[in-house]
Order: sequence, then C-alpha cells, then structure tokens
Amino acid sequence: MLVNASVLAGPELRYVPSASIHIKDGMFDTIIPDDAACGGDTLRGDDVLDCEGFLVMPGLVNSHTHIGDSVGKDARLSGTVDEKIHPVMGLKARILARTPSGNLAEFMRNSCAAMLRRGVTTFVDFREGGIAGVSLLRRALQEVPIRSVVLGRLDNYQDATSIRDNRSPFPEKSDELDRLLCECNGIGISGANENSSAALEHYSKTEKLRAIHSSETEESVSRSVQVTGVSETIRALTLKPHFLVHMTHASDDDLKAVAASDVRGIVVCPRANSALAEGVPDVIRMQKAGCTLALGTDNVMVNPPDMFREMDYTWKMTMGMHKIAVDPAEILKMATVNAGRLLGYRVGAIDCGMLADCVILDKHSIDLEPMHNPHAAIVHRASESSIRAVVVGGEVVHGGII
Repeated sequence: MLVNASVLAGPELRYVPSASIHIKDGMFDTIIPDDAACGGDTLRGDDVLDCEGFLVMPGLVNSHTHIGDSVGKDARLSGTVDEKIHPVMGLKARILARTPSGNLAEFMRNSCAAMLRRGVTTFVDFREGGIAGVSLLRRALQEVPIRSVVLGRLDNYQDATSIRDNRSPFPEKSDELDRLLCECNGIGISGANENSSAALEHYSKTEKLRAIHSSETEESVSRSVQVTGVSETIRALTLKPHFLVHMTHASDDDLKAVAASDVRGIVVCPRANSALAEGVPDVIRMQKAGCTLALGTDNVMVNPPDMFREMDYTWKMTMGMHKIAVDPAEILKMATVNAGRLLGYRVGAIDCGMLADCVILDKHSIDLEPMHNPHAAIVHRASESSIRAVVVGGEVVHGGII
C-alpha cells in the first residue's frame, strides 16, 4: 500500500493532494483520499510505503516504437524517408539485415531498459522480421520487467502492380500468419502502399490487435492516389484497424472518416516526423475531428524513446502551430489514459481494476520544485532524474523509496 501520496487519479488524471493506494494481485484495488470519511482503517495490515513528498502518476505508455532500430542509433543522414527507413530498400533494413541476432537483442534490451528508467511501463512495438523478429524481441525482453505489446508483421511487401491488380498473398501465406499471431499480440502493418486491398481485407479478419502506418509523408499520400485512385487513409481503413499511426498528412475528409469508423484513435509521433523532415501532426485538427490521440516515439534510429521529451515537444509544437495553449493534462492523457483506450488494455490510469503500473516522482527534485501545476510540471519539466521509483504490477522494478 502507498500512503501519504499525491496522486493523479482516474481517467481524468485528477490531482489528489494526499491519498492511500491499495494494490492487490497486481491491480489497483482502492484509492482513498486521506480526507475521506472512512480514512485508512480498512487498509491496515498491508505492507506500507510512505510516499510523503512524492507524486504518483500512471505509468507512461509509448504507443509506437521500432525497437529493432536500436542497432542503428543516429545512423540517419541525408535522403528521403524511404532512403532511411523503408522496410525493404531503406538504410534501416540494410543495417538490420547485416546485424547478428545476438547483438540486435542486446541493443533492443538496452532500449527497453532505458524506457523503463524513464517511466515507460508499457510500449507498443511494430516488429519487423516475421516470426523470427518477434521471437528475438521476446528474447530481449526476458530480463526487462516492462510490459510489451508486440505487433508482428509478415515480410511480404507487394509492388504497385500487385496492388493495382488487387492480388492477394493468401492463402499461401495463411499458415505463416497464423503462426505469427500465436507469437505476438497482433499485427502492425507497414502501410496500405505495401499491401493490396485483398491483403488488408484478409488481415482485417484476424482477432488480435490491428494497427497500420498511414499518411505519414506527402509522398506516401500521393502514391496511394496514383496507384489506386483512393486515399491512403481510406485504404488503411480496409484493415479495420484498432488504431492508426502518424496521419501527419491526412486530409480533413480522412480524419472525418476515421472519427466515423470503429477505429479507437490515432498514435502521433511528432519528434520522429520532425527528425525525418516530414512535417508534424496537427493535434488540434485531429481532436476537433473527434479522434482520440496517443503518443509514440517511433524509430529508435532517429529518436530516443523518451516520453517526457515527446510530451514537451508535442505541447510546444502545437503552441507554435496554433498559438493555442493546450491543457498539459490533455497531453499527459495522450501518454497514459488514451493509450490504454486505444490498446483496449487496463493500463494508463490509477483506478480500481487497472494494472498497478505507476511512476513515483519526487516533487522536491531540482527540476520540479516548486510544483504549482502537477500536469504542466510533468509535461514540461519531468525527466529521468525526477523519478524515484517505477512500479509494474505492484512491484518496484526500478529505483526505490526509503
């Protein structure tokens, strides 16, 4: 049990100055403000961790990563996005192909450990390399107590002719897809421009999580229209995805279509889009269209997987674009509550029945004190040095409270 803790509680991240948090079987069981009439009498007898002077916030969720890129940190040079990160022709693909699996697993493990130290308790990875790629990531995660949502992918990229003729790689690939889905949490498709509509329709019938990159670059948007005569986002919706990634160059009609569909939301990756010189997502426009947003850091090759930096950049980027001060609590929701909703997982909130993942911040750390607005302090000032402990499933997995 955590006592005397300041807490960002519930789906609205409501600030509670002092509360007791009871954890049972790895879940948040009870959150009782210290001024509540019942007090803490019903919670006696548990192991107690005194959190006086600390702020307990939900564990951060990094909703889009490519952890395999850990072997190519800072390898980006000049060139187009495709020249850097295309799944077949790009520099990234060439680096991955020539890296021994043992080395790649070690670098992926390091990136996962770095996320955990920075308060990320769950990450979502678009994993290349088919079944072998998923297995390699699972191997890398054996020693890191972070939650992973691994979205696998068949190494099957169709050319323009196959897409125009609407050829399907199935049923030839059906057995491979079934085996892949037994090893991971769902599928993470590279994009509609690498898949025929027939392929996307086949993927749409799978029962696990489905996600897809969409409208990340101006080139990819125009390519879809040239090859098929249809918007890239509209084609991506053929997958019936649970969420889309990027949508940096989505049109207003695209966003309306997403909001009207069963898609849970969009994961935006502002720093990665900027690093690849492809513009930045218009968060306010997406929200006005009715889309729920989450945040991801994308390729480790171009971007450290640091959600504190991602939140700060997102707020400042939006201010620069619109000269409108977005409530920092809304940015923090994109890295916590909203992410849990997109995934359909019980993560991202300190609430009864949710997985007991949280980050304990020192309110008196040099970067946070004085803390006038907890949400703004986290979004703009918090960093790895502000963290005293990271808790996953009710267990302290990094740092500690004395």
